[in-house]
Amino acid sequence: MGVDGLHLHVEAAGSPEAGRPAVLLLHGFTGSTRTWRRHLVRLAQARGAALAVDLVGHGRTEAPRTPSRYTFSSVVADLLGMLDALELASVDLVGYSMGGRVAMHLVLAAPSRVRALVLESASPGIEDPDERARRRVHDEALAELLESEGIEAFVRVWEAQPLFASQARLAPAVREAIRRERLAQRPHGLALALRGLGAGVQAPLWEALRGLARPVLVMAGAEDARYCEIARRMGATLPDARVVIVEGAGHAVHLERPEAFGSAVVAFLAEVDGRPPTSSGR
Repeated sequence: MGVDGLHLHVEAAGSPEAGRPAVLLLHGFTGSTRTWRRHLVRLAQARGAALAVDLVGHGRTEAPRTPSRYTFSSVVADLLGMLDALELASVDLVGYSMGGRVAMHLVLAAPSRVRALVLESASPGIEDPDERARRRVHDEALAELLESEGIEAFVRVWEAQPLFASQARLAPAVREAIRRERLAQRPHGLALALRGLGAGVQAPLWEALRGLARPVLVMAGAEDARYCEIARRMGATLPDARVVIVEGAGHAVHLERPEAFGSAVVAFLAEVDGRPPTSSGR
């Protein structure tokens, strides 16, 4: 699909049902639509229609070498253009990690296009300027590694992070599929995404979220202490939020406990179905 000169790769399942928006899934850094294939089918069966998109620089979406395409405002514009092209007035939006950051920017920029929001292991931003600067330095080092040594060297470093230690329990075939997905990425696309969409460049959204009049499910894995803390704080900050902490999972709940993840999302969206419509906002 072409949107503003960019080819976006989209995968969809099911058909829209009256009164039920399609579910749009946004992957994390180094991910793609492959991340969601199991959930795409389940959500389509439960909700009528579900779709996933490869974000800029990832998967089979183009990876232009123009840094301005890798900003939150540009990615949001691309996603809104995609919704327009698909004639989707609104969606239920699911975002994981980097995809969760993009999801927050999208709902804040165009709340009328999002009925409900699911955030998995996602942060509204680093508030301390010094910590944010340290994160930018860290991400720049990873970007330079991608550019100087290539994708295999980067993936070795990326997978060795404590953040992903709990994934060692995954079945070997699942771990290998995740690794192949990462190795299939283009180094320059990931480097530009780190520089433009990383946590170090994201302006904190905590205050903006206080006024978000949308139901939100915030999810984290119990073994990911940092994001559990963030999830609980988001639950106290957002005006209409549920917090689900999933036992036996780390950062990637949808991979480590897929049944628990899918059941929580389906149950939350079914609850939203029973509510009166929310004011459309902007």
